[in-house]
Amino acid sequence: MCIQCPQCGSTRITTRDLGKKVGGATGVIAGGVTGWTSAVTGARVGMTVGLMGGPAVIALGCVAGALVGGLVGAATGGVAGAKIGSVLDQRVLDNLECVVCEHVFSAPE
Repeated sequence: MCIQCPQCGSTRITTRDLGKKVGGATGVIAGGVTGWTSAVTGARVGMTVGLMGGPAVIALGCVAGALVGGLVGAATGGVAGAKIGSVLDQRVLDNLECVVCEHVFSAPE
C-alpha cells in the first residue's frame, strides 16, 4: 500500500521516529545509571571476596565491573526504550511527514 499525504496527495513520505529517538536516548541514560549502580554494588562484594588478590586486583575488578555494568545497562536500556518509542510512534504520535508540503500525519488504518 502506498501512503499519500492527505493534504497534497504526494507519495514522498518520510517517517519522523521521534518516539523511537527519545525513548532510545532515555533508555540509554536510565539503563546506564542502573547498570553502573548495580555494578558498583557488585564491585563492593567483589572487593570483599578478592581481598586475597591484593590492592591492584581489587581496584581493577571494581573499575572493570562498573564499566561493564554501565555499558551493558545502557545498551539494554537503549534497546528497550527504542522499542517502546517505536510503538508510540505507530499508535500515538503523528509519525509521517510529507517531504513536499511538510504536513505531519498518522498512518491510515
